[in-house]
Amino acid sequence: MNNRLAEGRSINRRQRLHRLPMDGQAVKRLTMAGFTWLKTNQQILNALNVFPVPDGDTGTNMVLTMQAAMDELSDPLERHTGKMLASVAQGALMGARGNSGVILSQLWRGFARALDDHSVLTAEGLVEAFAEARDTAYKGVVRPVEGTILTVAKDIASATEEALNETDKIVDILEIAVIAAKESVERTPELLPVLKDAGVVDSGGKGLFFLLEGMARWIQGEPLDTAHEVVQTLSLMDLESTLDAVEEGQDYEVVVDFKPDRPLNLDEFYSDLEAMGTSIQIGEGEDMYRMHIHVPTEKRYEPIDYTMTIGTVTNVTIENLMAQMEAIEKQAETHQIELALIEPDQIAVVAISPGRGISRIFASMGVAALVEGSQTMNPSTQQILEAFENLPNTQVIILPNNKNIIMAAEAAAEINVKDVRVVKTRSVPQGFAAMGRLAPKGDIDKVSKEMTKAYAEIETGEITTATRNVEIDGVKVKKGQIIALHNDRLVLSAKSLKKGCLGLLEKIGVENFGNADLFYGANVEKSEVKAITKAIKKAYPELDVNEYEGGQQHYQFIFSIE
Repeated sequence: MNNRLAEGRSINRRQRLHRLPMDGQAVKRLTMAGFTWLKTNQQILNALNVFPVPDGDTGTNMVLTMQAAMDELSDPLERHTGKMLASVAQGALMGARGNSGVILSQLWRGFARALDDHSVLTAEGLVEAFAEARDTAYKGVVRPVEGTILTVAKDIASATEEALNETDKIVDILEIAVIAAKESVERTPELLPVLKDAGVVDSGGKGLFFLLEGMARWIQGEPLDTAHEVVQTLSLMDLESTLDAVEEGQDYEVVVDFKPDRPLNLDEFYSDLEAMGTSIQIGEGEDMYRMHIHVPTEKRYEPIDYTMTIGTVTNVTIENLMAQMEAIEKQAETHQIELALIEPDQIAVVAISPGRGISRIFASMGVAALVEGSQTMNPSTQQILEAFENLPNTQVIILPNNKNIIMAAEAAAEINVKDVRVVKTRSVPQGFAAMGRLAPKGDIDKVSKEMTKAYAEIETGEITTATRNVEIDGVKVKKGQIIALHNDRLVLSAKSLKKGCLGLLEKIGVENFGNADLFYGANVEKSEVKAITKAIKKAYPELDVNEYEGGQQHYQFIFSIE
């Protein structure tokens, strides 16, 4: 009976949308449906990485961008389509995170611009909006790359323009857009060789497809939130971030490693855990799973007992969350970072930092504002903007220090009244090199050019753990191995941190340089840092080697070579 009722409602909804143009409320429901389906498939997007690094943020960035867009819809009764979409576009711009989020915000900007004076949405208006979204997104990228979300937007626009000759129904146009998006995403590996080598499709394009598919699913009356998060690899589990949102009454953190006796029914597993607590994460490793959950005191043993009924428990960790939070707060109090005090006639520098140790170094070099951000959690346009908009001066230089944060930094610079430059640093070492050329009272154009020259002279190396099996540029990688990147390019895999570090330095040709600084992450023991430093000095006795606490997550070491 319930299934028949749901089917009847979906038929009625489709027929109603076929007959009538859509007002702002209908557009709002469509947008919210697309967002819900995008969020349901968030982890699928996060898993579509070209490089096997803990950089699973495309899904997260697009979801957070859309969440900001939804939060902007302050007037629940707005019926004007143009005004509704203008709010969506503004929210997406301010909440944009990462390159995928910024391009998504540009798509919404074009979409809204095309329908600015439209009180209702028609098929013709929808086609115009897809075309303007395509044009705006392409204009917003200095060097557009085909085989990305841009290509998917272009193919959607072309397909819907052709469809307008055959139909004047909004629902038909939307369904054609979904088909075009799906087919375009499937073609992305043929247009971008790096995708083909990695065996994945473009994640940003796939995210755009999910947005549109969610709208179509809502019209058809199909569920939007039935799929649980896919299991992530252990290296992608960000258990540190769960401490940022400890809910009242959740007193203990329980982590259980186990080997299931039979294939794991993920839906049932999640459902049973949800009855016990919150902040549930599931990670998959070699022949084992890791379960993470926050529970109240009286339920702290329930997840363990439950897991024992479906497999063999190999390791258990129980931590008092309140004690952890108190320790973190106390540590923060004793490690206050003093930023540079800026005079009205000086240039202020805003730096994006992935770790507390790195933040302290930036502060010591004269940075006026810091924004927390990393490979796995890019800051939004709004966060970058807020870092400098209240400073007493008018001239600002932003150091993104990550290739996936540059576009958000540029968006923040564009919408601010201050005189802002983005020096496009792609790594922390490049940011440090740029800061070495800062002249606070110099001409901002000359200073930014000098800082750009400085970071171009630096070689960057990064050491992390592979999140999946892949072969790229002739480098074969197995999940769990140590991998090395030189200037963002995968250059080797190794069985140990020591071999990874020495191999990376050999690939860089460090014997031709005089100095190597290594910034160690939060997940590396100090004794191991000392051992690796010693090994580097032994292998390269003429090299000046220095070690610093970086505090970054996921990346064991960041190297700066000059």
